[in-house]
Amino acid sequence: MKPSSWLAIAAALVAVLLVPPLLTPGSEADEGSQIRSLRVLVPNAPGGGYDITARTATKAMEDADLLGNAEVFNLPGAGGTVGLGRTVAERGNGKLVMSMGLGVVGSVFTNKSPSSLLDTTPVAKLIEESDIVVVGKDSPYQNIGQLLDAWKRDPGAVQVGGGSSPGGPDHLAPMLMAKAIGLAPKTVNYVQYDGGGELLASVLGGKVAFGVSGVGEYRDQIAAGTLRVLAVTSEKRLPGIDAPTLTESGVDVKFTNWRGIVAPPGITESDRAKLVSLFERLQKTPQWQEALQRNGWTGAFAPGEQFGSFLKEENTRVATVLKELGLA
Repeated sequence: MKPSSWLAIAAALVAVLLVPPLLTPGSEADEGSQIRSLRVLVPNAPGGGYDITARTATKAMEDADLLGNAEVFNLPGAGGTVGLGRTVAERGNGKLVMSMGLGVVGSVFTNKSPSSLLDTTPVAKLIEESDIVVVGKDSPYQNIGQLLDAWKRDPGAVQVGGGSSPGGPDHLAPMLMAKAIGLAPKTVNYVQYDGGGELLASVLGGKVAFGVSGVGEYRDQIAAGTLRVLAVTSEKRLPGIDAPTLTESGVDVKFTNWRGIVAPPGITESDRAKLVSLFERLQKTPQWQEALQRNGWTGAFAPGEQFGSFLKEENTRVATVLKELGLA
């Protein structure tokens, strides 16, 4: 080979070594500011509110190219406290988060959980959602007045099902309803299910007189006419839901559920900042805005430390309510 050829090859090798590679979205260059993969633990069964929220949020992230890959997995049990215990045990793991909400706050007290949400790293509060009072299409109760009359006549015979354990939103809402109409909460025949997915079959099959759950979990069944909404727990009527509020119906109860995201304790400040940023960017995507509207959710974003302060307040509030109801 001629000397000039050797020189050409050497020059080419030097150029390759000295010129940095082209960077593409998702390459190692943006590892410092973005999360490319994430595991999301859902502490109740498939089809429940935490499950729907987690899967909706991660799909919106993937569709908006905010996240390369997400794995959503379910670890149900004890009203969400099994999943909470697992999350706390994953100390330092910045690639895992848990979808959660008001139900887990209450379950910590009623299940005497050794782990608390105050042990986790708060990432973001995402949504607020009204609960609904629902019956199957074949139910004898055509309106909320008929249901309340039957309930007052014989509280024990009118079973209410909810997708959360005692202390969760689907439990607290009917307890507050009972108190408002003069029933002692301890007389309420509450049947616990692990999420709205499990509750649905019992409502449709008439195994419980009525169910209380989040509106987003049953939109399809309501639209199809297999479920009938008798009332909503929100302050105002809900768009697309032909049902009065409880206050309109003479029941002085206004109740709103919420959901958010926490991470294990002990994660680095860098990982915490990445997670908060990921959910901040989610809020601005058309995919997430469409999901809020489709599910009847109200955006209620509160990042990081702001969410942490909210969790402390909710912890105190729920403990107080449970004591007032004689349930803790």
